[in-house]
Order: sequence, then C-alpha cells, then structure tokens
Amino acid sequence: MRKILSCIALCMTLTACYHHGQQTPDAWDLTEEQLDSISFFTTHHYTQGYNFVVSADTLMLITDESDSVKVIKDDHLVVADISVQPQDSIDSVWVKVARDQLTQGWVRESEMLKSVSPDDPISQFIDFFSNSHLLIFLAFLVVVGAAYGLFRLSRRNAYIVHFRDIASFYPTLLCLLVASSATLYASIQMFGPETWRHFYYHPSLNPFALPPVLGLFLTSVWAIVVAGVAVLIDLYRRLPLGDAILYLAGLAAVCAVNYVVFSLTTLWYIGYPLLLIYVAWALWRCARTGREHYLCGNCGRPLTSKGICPHCGALNE
Repeated sequence: MRKILSCIALCMTLTACYHHGQQTPDAWDLTEEQLDSISFFTTHHYTQGYNFVVSADTLMLITDESDSVKVIKDDHLVVADISVQPQDSIDSVWVKVARDQLTQGWVRESEMLKSVSPDDPISQFIDFFSNSHLLIFLAFLVVVGAAYGLFRLSRRNAYIVHFRDIASFYPTLLCLLVASSATLYASIQMFGPETWRHFYYHPSLNPFALPPVLGLFLTSVWAIVVAGVAVLIDLYRRLPLGDAILYLAGLAAVCAVNYVVFSLTTLWYIGYPLLLIYVAWALWRCARTGREHYLCGNCGRPLTSKGICPHCGALNE
C-alpha cells in the first residue's frame, strides 16, 4: 500500500493543470493604415499629432478648396494628415498641418521641414546651433575674440588655463570634456545621421533612455555641467573675486574655441588626431603648471609661482 501511495503522489507532482483562457486577438493585428503610420514614423520620425513651430518668416499651405493660406513665424502647427502622392515628381509626401480649425492646409514635406522645427526647446536649441552659416560666423568671432582676450590676460599676468594655470585639474577636465563632446557630436552627425535626427525630433535629457552613442554624448554634456560647477567652487576657494572672474573669462574663451575647432575639424576627420594631441598636451601642461611649489611667507597659503600672493597680497621673491 505504501508503494502504491508513493507512486500516486509522484504522478500528482509531475502533472499540472493547463488553462487555455479566452482567445484574444494578436496585439500586432493592426490595420493597414496603422501599419503605414508606424512605417512612416520609423523613417520620418514624426506622424499624425506631432507638433511643429514655424521657424521661417512665412509658410504657404494649400487648402482643400485649392486655395492657399499663410502661417507666419512662431505659429504652432500640428500634423493632421499625411498623404503619399507617387505622381508628384518634386516630393511624393504631402503633409496636412493645422494652426487652428480655420487655418489648415497641405504642403510638401521637403518645403515644410525647411520652414519648421519641432515644438520642443531642446530641438530648437539644436536647430539654432546646427545652422552652418551661424557656426562659421561663430567660429570666426570666437577665434578672434578668444585670441585677443587671452593676449590681454597674458599681458596682465592673469591666471589662464593651460598656460598660467591654478593648481586644480577641474579647468583642464572641463576643456577636455568640451573638446571630446564636440568631436562626438560631429561624429554622430556624420556616421549616424538618422539616429541624431530621431533624437532631434524626440529629445531627452535622460542618457539611459537613449541609444548607447547618444547616451554617451548626453552623459558628456552632463559631465560638462558637473565639471563647470566644480571649477566655480574651486575658484572661490583659491582665487580672489577679481582674479576668478578673469580666469573664468579665459576659460570660457578656451572652451568656445575647443567647441568650434573640434566640431568643424571632425567633419574632415582631422579632429580625431587633433583631439589626441590636445589631450596629451593639456595633461602635460596641467602636470607642469598646475602644481603648488611654494608657500606664501606671510599667510602660508600655497603658491604655484613666486610673486604677489593672490590671497594676502604679500610679495614673495
């Protein structure tokens, strides 16, 4: 009897009930219109209900009555419908956008995209700094202004990052982060334009919610913010207010030059070896100039070189 009961118990442990449950339709059993919308979103990164802001002076829309209506700069538009016209030799994609119930019409996608930007502050910030004419103008302005400013600071014997630096690694780190972020930014635009375009239409400040390369870029941007705060705290501790302001002016000039130079030179592949050379040179300069070899004979505070103590004003020879 004991053997029989043991066999029954063993059989019960090896069996289980199976509940078929109610049959439900497949979650991906979508209509053809829904599939077309998903396909369009995958390649164009926007679909019906997406919001734009007019960035051009005017944008002409063709109404359903074959009339035209005008929307102007800073008008907010929503995508109401999308139509594909294969017979159109200029642009087969037509988009219906609406400002309100009375102001809506059709426009070719290529014409629309030249005149609008996504209704998101991050996207508009990207759009502003991606303007090629603006970037060239800023490059010229930044290089000339930074060269003049650094020359004036050197004549005043002021502290300057990489040259007459303070005994802190944070300013050098900030410059290196700006240079590497600019290089990575240009690399994404060259080798992953669709990835960048999707981020442009759907920006996020969370690096963990993005593809790895975009997450790395956004992490570097956040690192720039953290390093900038560390620089401010360190300057407050090490330099008087006047010297700290001059140092920040020089540091901002160097960072601006780094952004312009590396974002442009990377487009011609020169930025990659240039970045390696810059990193090695910056670390060498930091190790050489960023040390406090002396102590003030009056207040005892550390000094990077002989001369007037920035803390108490005493002359050290």
